Amino acid sequence: MELSPPALSSPPLTRRRKAAMIVQMLLEDGNTLPLGKLPEALQLILTDELGTLRRVDKATVTAVAEEFTAELESVGLTASGTRDGAIVTLADHLSPVLADRLRRQLDSVRNGDHWPFIMDLDVERILAIMRAESIEICAVTLSKLPVGKAAEVLSKTPGDRARRITYAMSQTENIKPDAVRSIGATLAADYGNPRDIAFEKAPVQRLGAILNSTATDTREDVLEGLGGTDPEFASDVRKAIFTFKDIAPRVKPTDIPNTIRNVDNDVLVTAIAAGLAGDEALAASA
Repeated sequence: MELSPPALSSPPLTRRRKAAMIVQMLLEDGNTLPLGKLPEALQLILTDELGTLRRVDKATVTAVAEEFTAELESVGLTASGTRDGAIVTLADHLSPVLADRLRRQLDSVRNGDHWPFIMDLDVERILAIMRAESIEICAVTLSKLPVGKAAEVLSKTPGDRARRITYAMSQTENIKPDAVRSIGATLAADYGNPRDIAFEKAPVQRLGAILNSTATDTREDVLEGLGGTDPEFASDVRKAIFTFKDIAPRVKPTDIPNTIRNVDNDVLVTAIAAGLAGDEALAASA
């Protein structure tokens, strides 16, 4: 008795099944598809549909491929088609407060995953995490960032701390998903809100501007006191200050003609007179 070859599978060709066939064809051609960006519910549906496929005749495969190609060619505009997609697309173009509120309405956030919110923070905000949080938290954060942004953050993190963070990444292999989710939620609560600041300029700039207009004795007394309390802050303030005596050490002689070109003559004469009054540092600048 001759055995007949198994019949080709001919399940109903729903849109889901056609989509599964297209995915299978693309994967067989060696394409890498970002299927992880699909909602988990759709990933499960796709998995189930692929699981039902056995053998499909060549004519059906060709017809599905041609239909898919024709549909692609007929598309003149594509958009996200979801409110979450619209939020992600528009967030950078909306007011910061509204964008922040909308991001908190994302499905991923409502479902407990706050990492998309963290990954969308600007580099300076993420650097604040790198400076303030434990090495382990920083390692998890760096692991969750897109490669390009992670590289930029790492390059701007002080060397010793950057080395400790990268080593700690080797210890994250067995961390539980719930722990990572919890870290994301905590960081979103601490760093996700737009910073509500009272002053536009940083403390160094504000104090530097004040001391620029302060009498020399008072300025030096303040800086000396700061140096004993916070040497790094005092050093930054000194760099922000530019007074007459800073001309000699900080301005090249060849640049002085261009620098004073627009200075009023009376002001210039007064400055020179002050420089010749006896202070060695001022005299050097004169």
